[in-house]
Amino acid sequence: MERKNAWNTYDEKEKQRLNSLNADYIDFLSECKTERECIQETIKRVEAKGYISLEQAIENNKPLKQGDKIYSVCMNKTVALFNIGKEPMEKGMNILGAHIDSPRMDVKQNPLYENEGMAYLDTHYYGGIKKYQWVTLPLAIHGVIVKKDGTTVNVNIGEKPEDPVFCVTDLLIHLAQAQMEKKAAKVVEGENLDVLIGTIPLNEEEKEATKKAVLNILKEMYDMEEEDFMSAELEVVPAGRAREMGFDRSMIMSYGQDDRVCAYTSLVAMLEVENVEKTTCCLLVDKEEIGSVGATGMQSKFFENTVAELINLNDGYSDIKLKRCLANSRMLSSDVNAAFDPLYAEVFNKNSSSFMGHGVVFNKFTGRGGKSGSNDANAEYLASLRKIMDDNGVNFQMSELGKVDAGGGGTIAYIMALYGMEVIDSGVAVLNMHAPWEVTSKADVYEAYKCYKAFLKDA
Repeated sequence: MERKNAWNTYDEKEKQRLNSLNADYIDFLSECKTERECIQETIKRVEAKGYISLEQAIENNKPLKQGDKIYSVCMNKTVALFNIGKEPMEKGMNILGAHIDSPRMDVKQNPLYENEGMAYLDTHYYGGIKKYQWVTLPLAIHGVIVKKDGTTVNVNIGEKPEDPVFCVTDLLIHLAQAQMEKKAAKVVEGENLDVLIGTIPLNEEEKEATKKAVLNILKEMYDMEEEDFMSAELEVVPAGRAREMGFDRSMIMSYGQDDRVCAYTSLVAMLEVENVEKTTCCLLVDKEEIGSVGATGMQSKFFENTVAELINLNDGYSDIKLKRCLANSRMLSSDVNAAFDPLYAEVFNKNSSSFMGHGVVFNKFTGRGGKSGSNDANAEYLASLRKIMDDNGVNFQMSELGKVDAGGGGTIAYIMALYGMEVIDSGVAVLNMHAPWEVTSKADVYEAYKCYKAFLKDA
């Protein structure tokens, strides 16, 4: 089924809106490279739109009414936003759910060491990556150091033009004959993804003199002792801003577009929708790349507990109201899909692929092989979504993730489907997915925003 190239559907006014949205998106990507940074930016934006924290709403102890706007944060890594609708919450919500974690390298808790006069940070990679893609890149370090007294120090180094950057080294081609014979998964081993951070010794005669020199710098910059690494969360990510890509500037190249492209467009859509009939929700979560586990992942009770608190504020809590609310809800699991890449056409089924610039992507099912681990949306839900998209002029396409036996993937959809709600995957087609630098089409970013706004308003 042929779908239009979205670029051919825009007039000048819509192109201006597309470019304005994408300019803001580039800033968002450049400033929000970790979960914590995404949460900080989200809170700043939602409070400017009149949202108050759940804690403040509970303290006010007033019944919620249409138009009230609440946000709830879990451990500075997950956030749920709610715009209270006219209908009782037990009639269900319209939910957008995206994740804000991305593949990266995490600094270990006892990471700093010296080898032959060079100081390194030992890392543990996070999420599914091709390890060889992370060597020889300029890298930045983002995160927090939390001291025993509870003091939190923010770290963001490698992004400003005057900042130093860091690097994982690789073997020169002249000596790499044996390395080049290895399988791609073994060309660079996980334990070799250590970040080079210094080479000047404090005192030539001292043991571990370079390590001690680095510790002096950390003390000066962050008032940090070596033991403070034990209670630090430091993420190593590609350094540098998101950029426009192509002579025609039609694409965006950036770290972390899986899945911050859907998180950003969901957030913007959420903040623009007003006077809703059904309560709307935007859920930005952590840990999707490693199975949605832990307190800040979708498998935790954070979302369910937050909805229970809202029902209690709205018209009084009961288990049956909570169950009805979740079962009657509709959701777009807002996550990216693999864009068809002509250079690797052998792993795609062209008729079931998503294409750059052809609009937001719907995946009826995910999983692997015979749909293992899949959420599979029903036909009735798909039909209603088709109508919403067409009524609102949204360019969209249907897709799977590669050939049937080529691989596969998943999102948070199957977790939310456990409540019995209607869920489908919906997002943006991405080239280079899970690589340090990913590529999206500006048109698809814009169509995702239009899709999410239409869904919140009309579903």
